Amino acid sequence: MSSAAGEDSSSSRKGKEKEEDGAGESHREEGVAVMEGEVDLGDLYGAAAGWVEARTSCPHLGTMPPAGAAELARVPPPDSPCSRCHHPAENWLCLVCKDVLCSRFINKHMLCHYQEKGHCLALSFSDLSVWCFGCDSYLDVQAILELRPVYEIAHLLKFGERPPFRSLEVLDLSTGENRSSSSAA
Repeated sequence: MSSAAGEDSSSSRKGKEKEEDGAGESHREEGVAVMEGEVDLGDLYGAAAGWVEARTSCPHLGTMPPAGAAELARVPPPDSPCSRCHHPAENWLCLVCKDVLCSRFINKHMLCHYQEKGHCLALSFSDLSVWCFGCDSYLDVQAILELRPVYEIAHLLKFGERPPFRSLEVLDLSTGENRSSSSAA
């Protein structure tokens, strides 16, 4: 279960709740920890804030075949039905074998595929997000260069145009200057 779906119920409580931590008095206001007038910034991010931050790396990327022209030509159209139940919506593309399977909210065929085959990387045809079952997390297709080719093809097939990619700015710590990672290539 993802951290967003399995969110701790204490972090989603509304209202104020008194807590004692030994170092002083603190309380929670609308899901944000406040200690002696200070806000715990960690509570403003991630599941406690109601959103999930995608990972910028994944140890399972090596399970994907290289993104050559022949491999990318195997990406089916985003309106492809589930290969098992033929459901037309909420389908995912296995990034390892290019099979199209329905989500855990339909008949769970993508989840079953992961459990049966171990193929843990999948792209949602609904919103083009990428999920890693092994990491139990969404992956940032903007930051993970290995995901960009298949994401770009899926975006082209879904919308008829290339996706906008944010520039990957890199701070050079030796000089303190920003430089674009695309200019470094």
